[in-house]
Amino acid sequence: MQYYKDIVFQKPLPEEIRRLGLLPADLHFHTRHSDSPTRVRDALKLAARRRIGLAITDHNQTSGVSEAERQGIRVPLIPGIEVSANDGPHILLYFYSVSDLLDFYRRHVEKNRRNGPYTAIRLDTTEILDRREGYACIAAEAHPCGYAFLNRGVQRCVAGECIGEGIFSRLDGLEVICGGMARSHNLKAAGLAVAHGLGRTGGTDGHLLYELGGVVTCAEADTVEEFLDAIRAKKNVIIGRERPLYEKAVMGTAVLPHHLPYAVPILQARWEQGLPRIRKLVEGRLNR
Repeated sequence: MQYYKDIVFQKPLPEEIRRLGLLPADLHFHTRHSDSPTRVRDALKLAARRRIGLAITDHNQTSGVSEAERQGIRVPLIPGIEVSANDGPHILLYFYSVSDLLDFYRRHVEKNRRNGPYTAIRLDTTEILDRREGYACIAAEAHPCGYAFLNRGVQRCVAGECIGEGIFSRLDGLEVICGGMARSHNLKAAGLAVAHGLGRTGGTDGHLLYELGGVVTCAEADTVEEFLDAIRAKKNVIIGRERPLYEKAVMGTAVLPHHLPYAVPILQARWEQGLPRIRKLVEGRLNR
């Protein structure tokens, strides 16, 4: 197995990480403000008890971050959002301030959402990255090697020629340990980050409370600003491991009821995302 000194595939031990002078934070977690049953308050209380930071990255939504800020629970809170691009990839954006996150959401995400709140918005990856310019934030691609049969990963889209490879130069980092992916996918993501000189992030992609903290990004930092600066400077470490298959099944069962009411817009978005690949397939067969 390929070895990376800043990517460790093992269960994180927050107390030991803290003793090394590092702040551990789960940078990919969902709440009931998108497609999770987890309450914001419960996530914050658990993060405080485990002494880890947290980025609430709800799909195309920021109300969970706003609620977290109102709770007043002392947890390093990294303002975040997971934006689902119209051409497939899921972009994790981490802002240096909640006010910048909310401004970006109001100006660029909210007005481009579909009827299905958890599915792709009406902006492609390049448009999302264009619009984040001018904000103090970090853009990382979630699960970059994608899920089976879906374009939810930038590498899958590049391989399918739906997006040009130059897109990597527009990103600050890649999620190299995603708790919901297989080890082979995460290792490939790590290789991509190295090949393109990108920073590394990690998170559980958790939807259930017990998943919180299973993957953490660690950096020598006392503030959110210092934490994000460390990621940008590639002075951070990712520690965590993927969930076993039965836990993924439990999570999928819990998430499904949140998506069923929006089945039609979700299928419509999937069809639009798949059209470029279908066209290329048809053109290739006709040319032969």
